Amino acid sequence: MISIYLVGIVILAYLFGSIPTAVWFGQAFYSVDVREYGSGNAGATNTFRVLGPKAGAIVMFVDIFKGWTATNLPYLLDSSIVGNHNSPHFVNFQLALGVIAVLGHLFPIFAGFRGGKGVATLFGMVLAIHAPAALCCVSIFTICLLVTHYVSLSSILAGFTFPISVAFIFKTTVPSVLLYGIAICALILITHQKNIERLLKGHESKIYLFKKKNPN
Repeated sequence: MISIYLVGIVILAYLFGSIPTAVWFGQAFYSVDVREYGSGNAGATNTFRVLGPKAGAIVMFVDIFKGWTATNLPYLLDSSIVGNHNSPHFVNFQLALGVIAVLGHLFPIFAGFRGGKGVATLFGMVLAIHAPAALCCVSIFTICLLVTHYVSLSSILAGFTFPISVAFIFKTTVPSVLLYGIAICALILITHQKNIERLLKGHESKIYLFKKKNPN
């Protein structure tokens, strides 16, 4: 029998993910809907592009927090439902709720189901599941961004870093974590198809962390 508490947690995870940080922040502090500028995407990358690094950083951190919070919701449930905190069963619940939060970010009920690409929310989920691997991902992301100034390329490489690190560096014993890592790679490739096309053609926009940009 499905617990009403479990149903409530699932809905809560989706609602967390559905918070359209980029849209609400842009409208509240800049009177700008970021979906009307740049790539038209309601995520941290486009916020960097449209509103600048300060706004982009705030949106990114909130989106990361969304994923981290939703993934840690199983701690609110009884162990008879989700298992012990270190068990594979518990981790599976975390993964499920994290994925639901990412879907909420991609298709937010609060923003007409027009969301972002979910990279920051995915990172929050990774941070909750495997913090050491998450640090590997953020290191690769930061180095790539500072060298190339492409957020999309940095996100793709960081996404591929997760399954590689958990498999070969940390040697995870939870199969679902590795499968999740592979799924991350697939999702990032799907959501970044246009970015990949622009990268190959040399048309992808660059972002400079220490240079302010205004919407036009």
